[in-house]
This record gives sequence, structure tokens and C-alpha cells, in this order.
Amino acid sequence: MYICLAIIFISAVIILLLLNIPAFGRLPRGARLERIKQLPIYHDGAIKNVVYTPDLPEGVSYWDVMKLMIKGNPDKRPPATLPFVQPELHSTEGTRLSWFGHSSYLLQSGKLKILVDPVFSRSTSPFSFIGNRSYEGTDFIHAEDFDRLDIVLITHDHYDHLDMDTIFKLKEKTGHFLTSLGVGAHLEKWGVPPEKITELAWSESANILGIDFTAAPARHFSGRKFKRGQTLWSGFIIKTPLHKIFAGGDSGYEEHFKAIGDQYGPFDLAILECGQYNAYWPYIHMFPEQVVQAAKDLRAEILLPVHWAKFSLAMHDWDDSILRVVKSAEDQQQKITTPLLGETFILGGEYPDSKWWLNVAAAKQ
Repeated sequence: MYICLAIIFISAVIILLLLNIPAFGRLPRGARLERIKQLPIYHDGAIKNVVYTPDLPEGVSYWDVMKLMIKGNPDKRPPATLPFVQPELHSTEGTRLSWFGHSSYLLQSGKLKILVDPVFSRSTSPFSFIGNRSYEGTDFIHAEDFDRLDIVLITHDHYDHLDMDTIFKLKEKTGHFLTSLGVGAHLEKWGVPPEKITELAWSESANILGIDFTAAPARHFSGRKFKRGQTLWSGFIIKTPLHKIFAGGDSGYEEHFKAIGDQYGPFDLAILECGQYNAYWPYIHMFPEQVVQAAKDLRAEILLPVHWAKFSLAMHDWDDSILRVVKSAEDQQQKITTPLLGETFILGGEYPDSKWWLNVAAAKQ
């Protein structure tokens, strides 16, 4: 009997420790939680989307999703190392952008440096030894490569957009953190001082170091443990002295893109997620053709598709998203830019348009 009690006690302690590991962050509480409860989209203990957004479409079960995952796809990862170039981190010319794969990129306006959704760990998981591993060739940039950052912008709290280890390495060299309402609870848990954090609800704005930021609606969800919808998810409108940019975060397609375009557009550049979609979860991520339509709704001059080329979080081929979004952009006459990983380009200048992924795909043949 004592052995059984000991096993139960030890198991309970292990479970308790696992449920409270630092990578899970912290749920909002106190004044932050009260502010969340005042949101018009807060109902029944959670933040909801404006339009009805079920976890799965009608006729699809979690067992169907599990069978899809078990079946797998041998082409969900690249057959060869992805090409990259080293980004220009210290130039001060114009407005520049360097994409690091998935949803991480550096936006530079003059001397000002804004790092968006930085994830420099090798997996998107609270545990480093499990989860989706990054592709070969994407480990060319690290948190240590940045000498200073003026602003780190976090769109929402999912592991492929908010990485604890990266935040640990950046918090001392970052002047300010800007994020969606509630996400600051995670940052404070990891040692970021409250006075360095600004949290915005949809339609709220902040001016930081001369750059205007406005949080915009998205159709997605949030959560790092088991309880969804405790922090907000957002896109962000960024107005520099020279350009207007839409940083989309994650979102399924809906009418909010046209509303944003009508109110805040046109945009010089729309950075939109394009990848990790599936017919089993069609409401929380866009299919490539919808990405192009969203760019047109936003009245964006140039589309930069992100959320691909580093992690496989869905079952489609690793290059399916870029193949389809480029074709759709050509069909719909939407200008698109497709930089190499790490390639720095200047807004208003010559936009990269090489189809570099075709060379990677050819390595399989």
C-alpha cells in the first residue's frame, strides 16, 4: 500500500511540475485580466472571434485529425538544405525588411530596429526535445546576433510566434515590447519589466519612438497550455515616417481584411501568413489563394508571404504554400515579393522575386 501511495504522490508531483514549467508562461490576472474581461469579444471566460469559429468544420472529428497526423507526409520537409544569405542588420538606409523564415523578421526604419515574432529555437514546443524541428539551413540567425533592438513585436502567444528562450536572450537588449492584450503576462513571467511592455486591444494605438502601431482584428486563437482564448491575437498596422505596413500575424480569411483596408489602407507592404493550413482547420489559417485575396482586400501594393520555410506545422508539402500563392498572385495580378531567407530588401526599391524554392525541390529528383 505504501508503495502505491508513493507512486501516486511522485506522479502527482511530476504532473504538477510539468504543468507549471516556465515555457507555459502565465495567464493574465489582476488589472490585466479585468481589462480583458471588458473586451466586447470576451464571453464565457474566454476571448472569442468576431465571427463564429469552431475548432473543426462540420463532419470532421479530432480522430480524423489524428489519423491525418499518423499518416504523415514524406514531403512536408525540404529534401535539401534551404539557401540563405546573411541579413544587413546595421544599415540605416530607408525602410528595410529581412525575413528569417516562418513569421520572424526584422523591420528597420532608419536606425530604428523592430523585430517581429522572433523564434530562434529549433522547435516550436515547450520542451526542446520534442515538437516540430526547424529545417536545415534556417539556423543562420540567432538572438546573439542583435546588438540592440528598439522594439520587439509579438502578435500572439503561440509557440511558433512567442519563444521563451528567445525572449530570455533578447530582454536585456530590447528597449520595448509591444504585443496583444494579455500576452504581457508571459513576458513578465520571464523577467521583462512591466514598464517595458505595451499591450493593445483591437483598434487601440500606441506611438513608440515615432512609429505608430495599431492592433487590428484577426481570426485565430491563443493559448500555450490547455486553456484557449485567455490572451488576444492580432495583426498590426505599422506606420513609419515613410511607409505603411500591415503585419498580419496568424488569421483565417474573413471580412476583417477588407474593413482594415478600407479604414487604414492602402498599404505599401502586407506581410501575411501563408502556410500550415488544412481542410480540417479552415477557419484559423488561410489557404494560399485566400492570402492573395486578403492582400487585395487590404489594398496592399506588395505582398510578402510568411509562415512557411522553417517549420512544418501542417501536413501539406513544404513548398505547397509558396507554389500556390505565387500562381494565385500572378492570376489575380497582385504584386508579390519572395526573398531568400535572410535577404534584406528596401521598401519602395527593387523587390526580390526569385523562385529559389524550385532549386531545393529539384534536389529530390
